[in-house]
Amino acid sequence: MTSAGAELALQMDDVRKVYRVGDAEVAALDRVHLTVGADEIIALVGPSGSGKTTLCSIAGGLLTPTDGSVIVGGQDISAYSARQLTEFRRESVGFVFQTVNLVPFLTARENLLVVDEIGPRTGRRARERADQLLEELGLTPRSGNLPAQLSGGERQRVAIGRALMNEPDLVLFDEPTSALDTTLGDQVVKLIRHEMKSRGTAAVIVTHDDRITHYADRVARIIDGRVTNAASREG
Repeated sequence: MTSAGAELALQMDDVRKVYRVGDAEVAALDRVHLTVGADEIIALVGPSGSGKTTLCSIAGGLLTPTDGSVIVGGQDISAYSARQLTEFRRESVGFVFQTVNLVPFLTARENLLVVDEIGPRTGRRARERADQLLEELGLTPRSGNLPAQLSGGERQRVAIGRALMNEPDLVLFDEPTSALDTTLGDQVVKLIRHEMKSRGTAAVIVTHDDRITHYADRVARIIDGRVTNAASREG
């Protein structure tokens, strides 16, 4: 892994996220240090309530840190305004949520295109990009289907395609296998690895599923808001 900031997809230094509950302060993240290389896949593993989703949300500009710095693709987003964060999320980061969150009344193809209605690509360029991703993900025959007409694995693939529409520096996955059985979960994680590596795109996969660690380049474990290690995958 490289150490130059420009070659990192994500660099979090001394990041804290504190919430006030009555008279007390609760640290959801406590002095987190984490780097992700430009084409690296990290599995972020920890129990429920450990701070995984908070870390992912801060890395993706959905939350701002209380303290510390967050640099994504060379952009220091730590002190960005709400408007700057909106633009950052639109252009520089992709999300695949646990519940997939496809628009139910739009087809698979339209779910990809809706991203670029607010992004830099429009018209023919957006349609070409969507069709390219659908083909690469094996979804061309299903491009006209609504989410309810797709299998769980197909919906995940549409969500991955949507996250890749704007060629982000970093894609964040929140429990992508939680609703899938073992066989389908393995297929989806293999697909994630293939799609990220074929594009040289970095990813953080938030999970409590240790099976995912076999497909990651490194595993970071988080407990009580602290990243306790970030070991290279063995084997």
